Amino acid sequence: MSDNSSIEWTEATWNPVTGCTKVSPGCAHCYAETFAERFRGVPGHPYEKGFDLQLRPERLDLPLTWKRPRKIFVNSMSDLFHENVPDEYIRGVFDTMKRADWHQFQVLTKRPERAAEMAETLPWPEHVWMGTSLENQRWTCRIDELRKTPAAIRFLSCEPLLGPLTLDLTDIHWVIVGGESGPRSRPMKGAWADSIRQQCEAAGVAFFFKQWGAFNCEGKRVGKGKAGRELGGAIWNGLPQVNRLNRRSSMPACGLIGTTSFPTSS
Repeated sequence: MSDNSSIEWTEATWNPVTGCTKVSPGCAHCYAETFAERFRGVPGHPYEKGFDLQLRPERLDLPLTWKRPRKIFVNSMSDLFHENVPDEYIRGVFDTMKRADWHQFQVLTKRPERAAEMAETLPWPEHVWMGTSLENQRWTCRIDELRKTPAAIRFLSCEPLLGPLTLDLTDIHWVIVGGESGPRSRPMKGAWADSIRQQCEAAGVAFFFKQWGAFNCEGKRVGKGKAGRELGGAIWNGLPQVNRLNRRSSMPACGLIGTTSFPTSS
């Protein structure tokens, strides 16, 4: 778990699962895989097995130990709804999120169909947000699956944005857009990002422009830092409207509130 995350739309990350497998073009240059594979074979390192899928049951209760409320990105280094994560384990993650109700959890998946299939067996408190990633028009079908979940906040991450998108934003509350960074990154056209911004404005949906990525608005490779975050001369930090009631009264006085035991992946 990492506090003070550098990801612009969150504040912390929590990875009760690590590792994943590719499902669509947006996965091609996965930053999480690149990071994890640097440490494959390093004895004792958390990523000794690289980006192989691994359950991390010792991390299940970590959010319960964080006293200050924060937005937490769930599984920045994996996909909670990967087909090889057991149903029981997913329910354990949701149980932790339900109990740690002074945080806001941002669950993001490229497998919303499984989230929809499991929806009736999972708790959906208002502080658990559910999102899906899509990179081009081919994968907008994921939005229909996301809508089947009863999350109070449903969101889209259009990153890396690899083509223009026409979106049905019915029952969607937040959209994040970003270009790809890294040595093999693919450029994003400004018209694609601005079109999504206009669609969000028309639908009354919060819009967050995360980054240009390695290429700037002119299509020149300058690096993520120099490319910046301005779109049309402005910074777009839209967030969905949420119930901001203070939930600190339900925080644990100290320690953990019980731990569910799960086997680690081999």
